[in-house]
This record gives sequence, C-alpha cells and structure tokens, in this order.
Amino acid sequence: MTDTVSTPPAPPAAAAAPGDTIPAARRATVRRETKETQIRVTVDLDGTGSAQVATGVGFFDHMLDQLSRHGLIDLIVEATGDRHIDDHHTVEDVGITLGQAVARALGDRRGIRRYGEALAPMDETLSRVAIDISGRPFLVWRVAFEKEKIGSFDTDLVREFAQALAINAGMTLHVETFYGVNAHHIAESVFKALARALRAAVEPDPRRPHAVPSTKGSL
Repeated sequence: MTDTVSTPPAPPAAAAAPGDTIPAARRATVRRETKETQIRVTVDLDGTGSAQVATGVGFFDHMLDQLSRHGLIDLIVEATGDRHIDDHHTVEDVGITLGQAVARALGDRRGIRRYGEALAPMDETLSRVAIDISGRPFLVWRVAFEKEKIGSFDTDLVREFAQALAINAGMTLHVETFYGVNAHHIAESVFKALARALRAAVEPDPRRPHAVPSTKGSL
C-alpha cells in the first residue's frame, strides 16, 4: 500500500497592505494505492463547491457532490476498486484519502475556527453534525436506517465513510439524525449537515488569523 501526499504550488499573491493577512493556499492532493483500490483526491478548502467525482458508485458520487457543493470545497475524486466484491473498500478508502487531504490542506491548523455545527433538514428528515478539528479522532454516530439499501448502495457505508474521514482528518465528529423515514433523505441530510459543519470548522477566523485555536498551542 502506498499513500502519496502532494500540494500543488500556489499562484503568486498580490502585495499586502500593512496589517493584511494573505492566507496560504489550502490545497492538497493525496494518492492511495492498495491491492483493493486506487484513489486520488484533491481538495481546495477555499473553493466554490466545484466537484469532479468518479468512484464508480453512483449514489456515493451524488453524496460527495453534496459535500463539495454545500461545504464550498473544490473536490476531485478519482477511484477504482474491487467493486466486483462490493462497494465497501472503495467508499472507505475514499474516506481515508479525503481525510488525509483535508488534514494536509489545513497544515498546522493555525487561524481556523476549529468548531462547526449544522442542522440539515430534508423533507421529513432532520440531521445534525458537530465537528471539532481537534487532532483527536472520534466518531459518535446516532443514525438509523430502516432500509439496508439505497438502490444498490449499502446504507452501512455512510457510517464507514464518516469514520474513515474523522480518523484521517483528525477530527471529532458527532452525527445524529433526529427523525426520518426515507433512507435517501437520511443519507443526504447527513452529508449536507457534514458539509456545512466542515465549512464552518475550516473557515479562517479573521479575529485570530495567526493563532492555533487551542490553549495547548497545537492541534
């Protein structure tokens, strides 16, 4: 297995006026290759919500597009895997690679808000996600699906993705669906709430642009 991390060069920045802060480019590319999957993920945390996603898992592509669009994260995902077995390895390994790319793009996490929370309703469903980009990976998952499948997509894989993302991004992640019936709506409300919470957590804090948001001095 090989994981390769690279960050594309940033374009030249304009000269800053006294007291101004020009944030460094928060972009990263990570490649992951195993006997089961080949994954390449590029993220730009200061994007516009542009997504180019091709994992071979149609519903998962739709969810990643939601994550990008509502999180204002530019996202490129290219994945191939042993889908003749099932979609598990592909979905989990995309979560691993995306988490590593987010962590790489954040660098030392200086100047970010760190915490994010969002509610996302979708028809009869309401979900909440809370994030702490703490460097301490943890997942609390309170989501129940009444059905095992959304089309051919295994609903258990929503949790597998969230866990892989949390561990590899170094974030504490709490996910809860208060109520809902339709499995598609539940999954989509979770991804939309995740997107909005992640957007808030990684957003630069203009009041403390150079500070690590921790009394320890590091995250």
